Amino acid sequence: MRQEDAERLTRVGPGTPAGELFRRYWQPAALSSELPEKDGAPVRVRLLGEDLIAFRDTEGKIGLVDAYCPHRRAPLFFGRNEECGIRCVYHGWKFNADGTCTDLPSEPAESPMKNNIRIKSYPTFEQGGIVWTYMGPKDKQPAPPDYEWSRAPETHRAVSKAYQACNYLQGLEGGLDTAHVSFLHNNRIGDKKNLFARDGAPKIEVFDTDYGYYYVSTRKLSEGRDFIRVYQYTLPFQQMRPNMVQTGLESNRVAPRSDGHLWVPIDDEQTNVYNWTCGFDEDCPLDPQQIEETEAFYGRGKDHYIPGTFKLKANLSNDYFIDRQEQKNTSFTGIQGVNTQDVALQEGMGTVTDRTQEHLGTSDRAIAVMRRMLLEATRAVEAGETPRGAEAKSYRDIRPYDGLIPTGTDWREAFVEGLAPRW
Repeated sequence: MRQEDAERLTRVGPGTPAGELFRRYWQPAALSSELPEKDGAPVRVRLLGEDLIAFRDTEGKIGLVDAYCPHRRAPLFFGRNEECGIRCVYHGWKFNADGTCTDLPSEPAESPMKNNIRIKSYPTFEQGGIVWTYMGPKDKQPAPPDYEWSRAPETHRAVSKAYQACNYLQGLEGGLDTAHVSFLHNNRIGDKKNLFARDGAPKIEVFDTDYGYYYVSTRKLSEGRDFIRVYQYTLPFQQMRPNMVQTGLESNRVAPRSDGHLWVPIDDEQTNVYNWTCGFDEDCPLDPQQIEETEAFYGRGKDHYIPGTFKLKANLSNDYFIDRQEQKNTSFTGIQGVNTQDVALQEGMGTVTDRTQEHLGTSDRAIAVMRRMLLEATRAVEAGETPRGAEAKSYRDIRPYDGLIPTGTDWREAFVEGLAPRW
């Protein structure tokens, strides 16, 4: 990859090509659970290189505003959230969720100054347990997000959040790389029932769409069957993956569901990962205990976080608690937690890896196409066009899927029912 293209994709601050692209989409700013009560404590938010705070006002509306008061740049994190606004505790200046100044008590009552003071603010929208925001030009603002998983009722949907100390692109590339599952996530060395481990060189086919692409991985099994997975990529940084076949117990089916991630840039060197799970069986809601067990399996259980943060206890400073003896005998990595294994490799590349030194292979086709699409999208924005995937109607009815089919069967015919949205 050319260095200039790598810079174009990895730099996300205001005025950068990727930064201006991402500002054309609704994206997660926080979990709804981070703002549980009206007039509650504000939350620090750093997004696309900008420092902001979020607060839920007296009427339940979410404000997302500049982290600093426009008077003397005092931090509004320490402000009072009261009577439909955030009040700076330095001199009492107060702003509502839209950024309008509603009180200026340190100035004379007759002063016209209040009419001319505003604070930077961004629109917000709550859906799917996430507070979404749009940070782009007002005249380009698309309709709010409308993914099937975000429309699902709370009983059939779960979301979580985790921090990564690296650029968003390293996480996104890992999420779109199915070949690594056969190795990095092989936690049962020698287990012949593991569908992923039985074919470490899947065939990858990528199909362009108006929201990004979907790609199909085909792993050939030894008994005349293929293991097919249909992944979805929606611009700019969301992966949707299927979770229909219970790996290692291929004769059994779990309640139909899918999972996914959004790798949301904090800045050039940090990322917040929003993880979601969506169940599709109306008569089979997600079990909270099972969800917590699944999160723990991935390395994101309640006990895996440093208290009061979204940072994992297992991190680069302690080599992710790697167990070399376990690596010799049981696990390919010796690292506990499927997503912790991902994080170890992605953070271990450095905060922004040098892509000019790569040697991509056929299994990297989905990654190469994603990079091409993002580069094209940055240039579309520069030309004043709407990038693909910005409009909700382009992706609202998509779904990932997987299954076991006889070799030679057309997966489109086999999966047609499972690909249809329910919510």
